[in-house]
Amino acid sequence: MALSASDVPAMYSLLANSMSADHRLRAPAEDALAQSESRPGFCSCLLEVITAKDLASQTDVRMMATVYFKNSVNRYWRHRRDSSGISNEEKMHLRQKLLMYLREENDQLLRFWKWSFLSVMGRDSYCSICMGSNFYAVPFPPQHIFRFDTLSIIMVLVRLHGKMTVILHTTLLFEGFLIALMLAVLISKIARIDYPKEWPDIFLVLSQQLQSTDVLASHRIFLILFRTLKELSTKRLTSDQRNFAEVFEGSMARYIKLLRRQYRHSPFKGCPNYLVSQNECFTFLPQNFASDYIISSHFFDYSWRLWQSDVQTILHGFSSLSQSSNVNAEDQPHELYLKCERWLLCSKIVRQLIISGFQSDSKCFQEVRLVKEVSPVFLTAIQSLLPYYSSFQKQYPKFWDFLKRACTKLMKILVAFQGKHPYSFGDKFVLSSVMDFCLNRITDPEPYLLSFEQFLIQCMVMIKNILECKEYKPSLTGRVMDENGVTLELMKKNISSAVGGVLTSLLPTERIVHLCNVLISRYFVLTASDMEEWYRNPESFHHEQDMVQWTEKLRPCAEALYIVLFETNSQLLGPVVVSLLQESMNNCPTSVTEITPALLLKDAAYGATAYVYYELSNYLSFKDCFVVSELWYTNFYSRNHEAPITGDGTLHKVSSCDVLSIDCLFNGALSLELSNEHPNLRIIHRKVAIILGQWVSEIKDDTKRPVYCALIRLLKGKDLSVRLAACRSLCLHIEDANFSEREFVDLLPICWDSCFKLFEEVQEFDSKVLKGIGLLGWEIKTSGPSLSYDTTQICCSVQVLNLISILIGHVSEVIPFANKLVQFFRKVWEESSGESLLQIQLLVALRNFVVALGYQSPMCYSILLPILENGIDINSPDELNLLEDSMLLWEATLSHAPSMVPQLLQYFSRLVEIMERNFDHLQVAVNIIEDYIILGGNDFLSMHATNISKILDLVIGNVNDKGLISVLPVVDILIQCFPMEVPPLISSTLQKLIVICLSGGDDHDPSKTSVKASSAAILARLLVMNTNSLAQLASDPSTSLLLQTASIPVQENILLCLVDIWVDKVDNVSSIQKKTIGLALSIILTLRLPQVLDKLDQILSVCTSVILGRNDDLTEEESSGDMSSSASPDEDTIPSKEFRKRQIKFSDRINQLSLEDCVREKLQTCAAIHGESFNAAMSNMHPSAFAQLKQALKMP
Repeated sequence: MALSASDVPAMYSLLANSMSADHRLRAPAEDALAQSESRPGFCSCLLEVITAKDLASQTDVRMMATVYFKNSVNRYWRHRRDSSGISNEEKMHLRQKLLMYLREENDQLLRFWKWSFLSVMGRDSYCSICMGSNFYAVPFPPQHIFRFDTLSIIMVLVRLHGKMTVILHTTLLFEGFLIALMLAVLISKIARIDYPKEWPDIFLVLSQQLQSTDVLASHRIFLILFRTLKELSTKRLTSDQRNFAEVFEGSMARYIKLLRRQYRHSPFKGCPNYLVSQNECFTFLPQNFASDYIISSHFFDYSWRLWQSDVQTILHGFSSLSQSSNVNAEDQPHELYLKCERWLLCSKIVRQLIISGFQSDSKCFQEVRLVKEVSPVFLTAIQSLLPYYSSFQKQYPKFWDFLKRACTKLMKILVAFQGKHPYSFGDKFVLSSVMDFCLNRITDPEPYLLSFEQFLIQCMVMIKNILECKEYKPSLTGRVMDENGVTLELMKKNISSAVGGVLTSLLPTERIVHLCNVLISRYFVLTASDMEEWYRNPESFHHEQDMVQWTEKLRPCAEALYIVLFETNSQLLGPVVVSLLQESMNNCPTSVTEITPALLLKDAAYGATAYVYYELSNYLSFKDCFVVSELWYTNFYSRNHEAPITGDGTLHKVSSCDVLSIDCLFNGALSLELSNEHPNLRIIHRKVAIILGQWVSEIKDDTKRPVYCALIRLLKGKDLSVRLAACRSLCLHIEDANFSEREFVDLLPICWDSCFKLFEEVQEFDSKVLKGIGLLGWEIKTSGPSLSYDTTQICCSVQVLNLISILIGHVSEVIPFANKLVQFFRKVWEESSGESLLQIQLLVALRNFVVALGYQSPMCYSILLPILENGIDINSPDELNLLEDSMLLWEATLSHAPSMVPQLLQYFSRLVEIMERNFDHLQVAVNIIEDYIILGGNDFLSMHATNISKILDLVIGNVNDKGLISVLPVVDILIQCFPMEVPPLISSTLQKLIVICLSGGDDHDPSKTSVKASSAAILARLLVMNTNSLAQLASDPSTSLLLQTASIPVQENILLCLVDIWVDKVDNVSSIQKKTIGLALSIILTLRLPQVLDKLDQILSVCTSVILGRNDDLTEEESSGDMSSSASPDEDTIPSKEFRKRQIKFSDRINQLSLEDCVREKLQTCAAIHGESFNAAMSNMHPSAFAQLKQALKMP
């Protein structure tokens, strides 16, 4: 029954009760709302609650209504087979009403500082999701009350409006803004589905209402426009991208024309706008269009015009504020602030239209004039706004926050322009002005800019992107001979040459050297706040320095820029960096323990040496830098009761002839740094650990042992940041191709103990994930949705996760530590309840541990099997995160199990539930089924025959060709192992294979040909191994009905139809499958059907070619299998999975049968059945074909 206006009060009561802390009120309300979601009129009632004037003060209820509305749009707006969805009439009503309610007032008090009204936005379990993404992008299922504390509110809004928002501007904290924002999200979600077919006039209606002088209304409209454009721009279909481009196509041509016309009447006649000075630039930009100009859905021109008008108003207002003596924050002009926010929204809209509205000029080689027009104006705006940064910080914090966001956003937009349209941005007037500005801000910033880290980061990102932009580098491709290709290559060459000239003029030798020195001496140097953070929380400091995305923090960004700068100018900067390193070492000897500027500069110089190890290796010798003295070396091992021995049992010493070099820069410098154990030297120790990891490829064999010892010593140290850095570097050494197991094997006990201790001492959750449990993984897998780290974090995880795992694969001392590892895994699993990221890492580590244990893996079943059972449970709360890695662990467990245990045998039913949900893990599931068949044998078949049938019937016919190719081998091995038992169980699957074989459409599709050939080979095997089964299946009326349903006409016996397929596809299968098809065709000769004689020539031709070609056509796999099949494993060795597979192949009946004997025997039977007709058919054979037949059958 449909809901109507009379149900609005009841809907309001349900929404209010759904947020009650009283479960007795909340649960029935949630159930009632869930039942009402699919009823017609539900969304209309919600919209009435949202827009009701008398409910304006009930923000919590209205917010809950927007959440339900958003979920309903996602679930029911599109028509679905399982739901009637929302009717077209209701959709039309909702669209119209949403566009009528655009002016959400900012007239409410900030009540959520007292009441956590954001409780309507996310469950407690959704809190982490909201912190990591836009809260309006999360599919909030409102089944429970959502409770956030005030900090969560701040963090959500910081994420919502950018990380620059630290001091929250009070206007955006008005409750009305959040309602307006959610309404904008609702409109954008609907527009994504309905525009342009069902909602073609959305932009026309919005642009018409933009003509209002109401600042608040225009702000709300621009908020809607921005959200809608952002939503539409993410659609990837060509037609959708074309629709997006049409939003503003044509209006820009009119605007540029008007812009140029304006210049003809200005003092700057003929000059482009980027040559106009700062003040005059905004003065002479057009302020008014023709009075009869009607704003249409092509609204870029209006947005851009308003942007320029607002920036003048903002600059004038800021000028007045800076000259005013009134510093009362409450008197800060509210309307000016609204215009600031509207102007920022216009900036985002302009960016969205230029980025998403044009194809990249690097692909189409068409200039995007808007980039050349807009970029200089944006740069001028930045230059005009920056001077107010310092003066507004204390006087006007709200506008100071806006300045930070605005300048950073404009720089980000310029970076985006350069990335999407590099050729247009490479115009000499645009590129030179932007790059010169950014370089000056980096090398010679105003004092107030040093604290404006986010802006400096964007300047560095801009320079880095320009330096490494491949479009700006000379093309190394060969010349294309066709006319169009030559033209494009010539265009690219000309543009690259022009940009290269600009870069050369902007970056002379002196400026490059100066930029390099500034990056090292200013931005690499640790600050007082860095040191304070390090001493207070070394683990957090390590994350901030090495684990965050390089664009998030100033020092990692400077390091990234330095690396690119050095790579492009290595010959110039190599001696410079070496000289700086030598100077810093001379100014700060290793005996210095005070934290002085000289020590911090040395730390920065060490960092500069580490980051460009590959290019700098031509100027430095690692052996000259790192030499461990015998005294330090011996002392280290005397404390650990371990004797450092070499292969011959003697004490390892470093020969003096290996360490002396006439021109060495710092003989033994790093070892001397490590010998000083003063706590302040942790700064240098950490950087030494980084150097040892980065320079791994330059370390010679005679230096490996001392380096391993040094890293393990650092791993055992007291400072967590140093230990984590050593952990990562040690990982690089272990996974190095030249890793020396002989030099490391006696260090393994210390390494294991250090890893366990490190995990215990790590307190921060992220470090537990990346550093502790990571020590026990072989390699991290990041496919699918398993991990949510950014790229830098994933790379670091790989480095740490591989540490002990690679050791497990390279040394034989794993078993002695197995019990410790089992206890460690158990403790971690118990402590990781509810922490899916930590559990994912544990699953990866367990899988690699099982592989390392091999057929002694049952010793870890006590912890392995409970974890596995939890991971493959699709009803588990963490199923989405854990299932993929759990299935990989399941596969590894079966592959390395010496025998089937009852628990593993029972788990197979879980696979049916997994496959019934989706086929995301099809390939792993296929491997698991194969493992069960090989390992479980008859016990597995007797227990899970029905489940096997369900899975095969579910998959075959419902997956694409690639999926079929992966699953068909399972059917083949089932028939091979259980030829009598399996066919009746999977009859429906075999019928589908017959349909696949007899269907057409594979002439020009290799994947379909492969599927048909494999299916035909399986049916041939069935005919050979269980002839009656295939005969019954072919004569079954349900098979004919299935073929008729698939519109496949069958004019003769199905078996005879299969003969044509076997003959046609015999060349598309493997050698053993060819023999199988030959055997099947020989059996066909015994059918008492006269039509057999019509196919006699083809059948004998195939059998002859298979017999004659078999000796030369054996594959390497089959040959090796046959040769090794007779060998039995040692008495004390458990047969491996591969050995079992070879044994199955060797015992295959197909291998035991002789095709020559079968053909000879079946020909005799055929002759007895058909008599003279057989002789007549044989006489019609071509003489050469008959001669080959006699040769194959060794007939006289």
